[in-house]
Amino acid sequence: MVVRDNFTFSELEQWLNERRVTEIECLVPDLTGVARGKILPREKFTEDRGMRLPEGVVAMGVTGEFPQEGPYYDVISRTDSDMHLRPDPATVRIVPWAVDPTAQVIHDCYDKHGKIVPHAPRSVLRHVCQLFEAEGWEPVVAPELEFYLVARNTDPDIPLKPPVGRSGRSETSRQAYSIDAVNEFDPLFEDIYDYCKQMELNVDTLIHEIGAGQMEINFFHAHPLPLADEVFFFKRTVREAALRHDMFATFMAKPIAGEPGSAMHVHQSLIDKATGRNLFSNEDGTPSQEFYWYIGGLQRYIPACMALFAPYVNSYRRLARYTAAPINIQWGIDNRTVGIRSPVASANARRIENRVIGADANPYVALAATLACGYLGIKQRIEPSPECQGDAYLGDHQLPRSLSEALLLLLKETDLHEVLGKGFVTVYTEVKEIEYAEFMKVISPWEREHLLLHV
Repeated sequence: MVVRDNFTFSELEQWLNERRVTEIECLVPDLTGVARGKILPREKFTEDRGMRLPEGVVAMGVTGEFPQEGPYYDVISRTDSDMHLRPDPATVRIVPWAVDPTAQVIHDCYDKHGKIVPHAPRSVLRHVCQLFEAEGWEPVVAPELEFYLVARNTDPDIPLKPPVGRSGRSETSRQAYSIDAVNEFDPLFEDIYDYCKQMELNVDTLIHEIGAGQMEINFFHAHPLPLADEVFFFKRTVREAALRHDMFATFMAKPIAGEPGSAMHVHQSLIDKATGRNLFSNEDGTPSQEFYWYIGGLQRYIPACMALFAPYVNSYRRLARYTAAPINIQWGIDNRTVGIRSPVASANARRIENRVIGADANPYVALAATLACGYLGIKQRIEPSPECQGDAYLGDHQLPRSLSEALLLLLKETDLHEVLGKGFVTVYTEVKEIEYAEFMKVISPWEREHLLLHV
């Protein structure tokens, strides 16, 4: 992993000089994970070392709408005051597809008094990581991110289809782990790996997942904040590369009916900073009490975090029985039917995998939420249920079935509000209510097909 933790502004200037950068994309991840910001000439960026944006930029939904009233405005000013954005030098990356030498830098959001804006997604993850640091623990995560390649589609009323590969044919069947199926898109993946290399993104394994045109990329384990930055950059990169090969890449949780959904499985563990020991293992190599408490926290709080892990109405189409996605909060060792899995590993590598999170989740919000669950589990010493050693799909649904149900659970769970920030939860839930209301205005083809003449 490229180490940039102590990257200074002088080192940033040197980095920009060496690459003869003439423009800077100043980026801020919003609630959905979309890159907002401005493009500045190099001279302006160096002179100001930041910029201003309205605070509502990080507090709007995927449709671009804002609430018109309510608790939202207890957090966001009615006058839509400016945020003062400061670049994080450690996040600088080249933009490999730009014509002129261009860099991209993620910025943090501050108010006019110099205090960090707590409801910005990057701020939320930073705060949760600081809670662990105060305990002497260092969280370590490793996301596995699934996505679909689909044929270009400019009409939202037409269902998505797999793209045409090198053979001139589209996939018509599932090709899990097929090397040849990945090779169908070799020119695209060569560009993706080349872009990732230029951007110093630490991607690991590429595989073909179960669905037609569905792929998965794994990231090396690291600290949550820089890894969330990498997932944020990677999504931009894959979408851009796909466009250049006349196809789309989508991180929708369920883009194609009849095919499995896309997840962002997150492996997580804790390091005791004083000893360097994996906190999930005792000195004799057996699972520690913290390991079980962390699982207990995930079981206790995942249902209330589903609005953060599955943030759109489409997200809940993925969470169905026998679709390679969990419907439960059971846990088990080397069991892919459960929502919380512990892979077979050595004592030093013992970790817990949250399999509930969708690929459509904001990486900053998702990592903050899953760490918050585990943190509360340890602090409250929550014991997990007995390990599930069979097929968890045979049990009942234990997760909310819709976004509206998930939002109600999140609003009721005040322990999570304390860890994630009350202001953030207020802004997030109010924005999601607006999105849900917008969705309910749309009449689907299913309704027209089955209700038009039958009811």
